[in-house]
Amino acid sequence: MNIAANIKQELENVLKKLNIEVQVPFVVEIPKDNTNGDYASNIAMQLTKILKQNPRIIASQVVELFNKDACNVEKIEIAGPGFINFFVKSTSFASLIKHVLDTNDNFGKQDYGKGKKYDVEFVSANPTGDLHLGHAWQAALGDSICNLLTEVGYNVTREYYVNDAGVQILKLSQSIYARYQQALNIDVAFPEDGYHGPDIIKFANELKEKYGDTLLNKPLSYFKQIGIEYELNKIIKDLDMFRVKFDVFSHEVMLYEKGLVDEIIPLLNEKGYIYEQDGATWFKTTAFGDDKDRVVKKSDGTYTYFLPDIAYHRYKLQRGFDYLVDILGADHHGYIKRMEAAIMALGYNKDQIQIIIHQMVKLIKDGEELKLSKRTGKAYTLKDLCDEIGVNATRYQFASKNPGSHMEIDIDLAVKQSNDNPMYYIEYAHARCCSIIKAYDELNIKDDTSGSLLTNSKEIDLLKHIGEYENVVLDAALNKAPFKITNYLYTLASLFHSFYNECKVIDKENVELTAQRVVLAKMTRITIKNGLKLIGVEALEKM
Repeated sequence: MNIAANIKQELENVLKKLNIEVQVPFVVEIPKDNTNGDYASNIAMQLTKILKQNPRIIASQVVELFNKDACNVEKIEIAGPGFINFFVKSTSFASLIKHVLDTNDNFGKQDYGKGKKYDVEFVSANPTGDLHLGHAWQAALGDSICNLLTEVGYNVTREYYVNDAGVQILKLSQSIYARYQQALNIDVAFPEDGYHGPDIIKFANELKEKYGDTLLNKPLSYFKQIGIEYELNKIIKDLDMFRVKFDVFSHEVMLYEKGLVDEIIPLLNEKGYIYEQDGATWFKTTAFGDDKDRVVKKSDGTYTYFLPDIAYHRYKLQRGFDYLVDILGADHHGYIKRMEAAIMALGYNKDQIQIIIHQMVKLIKDGEELKLSKRTGKAYTLKDLCDEIGVNATRYQFASKNPGSHMEIDIDLAVKQSNDNPMYYIEYAHARCCSIIKAYDELNIKDDTSGSLLTNSKEIDLLKHIGEYENVVLDAALNKAPFKITNYLYTLASLFHSFYNECKVIDKENVELTAQRVVLAKMTRITIKNGLKLIGVEALEKM
């Protein structure tokens, strides 16, 4: 447990002493100004409504009941309207230093979610072509969320939903068959709404070379099957390059084959949520907060896309997952309410599903928006972007933005080796730490983890920020917000560079101080490496 957490725990003990049983939403945080202590809390202001007293009077009561020795606190001050400022002892960081060094690659791991299972479904692109930039954001975001949830103890399954039962797949199979015939010099018209991509032509030529004309009498279902396999393998290869691996591939066809889709309307009808109108079958989603009811079976007897989606989410919950996460593109906003309605109508809780919608992606180069790939002459793909700026930079870019905001990637900045580039700035801090540690190892000096000589404000600021890492990881995991990690790492890099510029880290004339300052570099290296790993970025040892 870190220092802030220890202080918060002791404040909660004070609440018990005051016989306050309701939850009080107070915080313990690092103040911007060091003169206001190492940590500060707003607990007194939060207690005003409960105790009906002036917050400064409440603060005095809290300070009187607070056990300073339990938290290595040297003194406490009350400031302003009732803030409580805590000044910790110089030796209080010793346990943090030891904890970080001992846990090393496991620093940040927690058991908060132990025993609970998450299913995170993302990308799920139709197997009809290459992954575009929206899919790239989903891949980076979804994989990072899975890493975060795993880091705090949840059992996580990465799932890809293969849409292989719709009209798009029929078009794919028709396109492959037509291109195959054309490869055999058979004059056939290409489907007007077929897939015109060069990959289909390439695949058709491969079929011709391998099988000659022996596939001409194969049914369309055969071309559907091999088409899905071909396109899906391409997608998996690109995702593998992007450091994203899925545990499960669930196929829409399976839902129909097992009769899971056909079960939904009778099940919802039993519960009173189905009615007929204008020849169509409607699901009463407004009963659960949706803005309008939704058609699940059209007047021509065919199902809408919504029905297999309901069946699919029921199938996931029946597999024993406690929570579901769907990551979808910007055109799916209306999906949230209707799917929450479906989950509740099936007897589950609304909080068992979270649907994350990401916004549009825009590429900028030389100050102008890019829409086409020089390589293909078509829209940029995941592979195009990785070829242009690298996997590390691509993963970082997509992890560093709130999915609720529009994404703008400046290609020139993403590859720039300067402090203007946030990822470079963070990677440079890690590489600098590695360089310091290498030089230190050659001196054969033994580490000193006491922290007793670390009194410079730059050293203390760095220690305190490292002490916040586990809290940030948990916060980022629970909020499904990888950008909180990149924000944290950027601040950490800034604090480290500031420490490095002011404090001589390796000083052969002062071995004792060197042994403690290098420990700070080791702690920083561990934290940056672990943080970058959570967003799928490899920490570089040399720049």
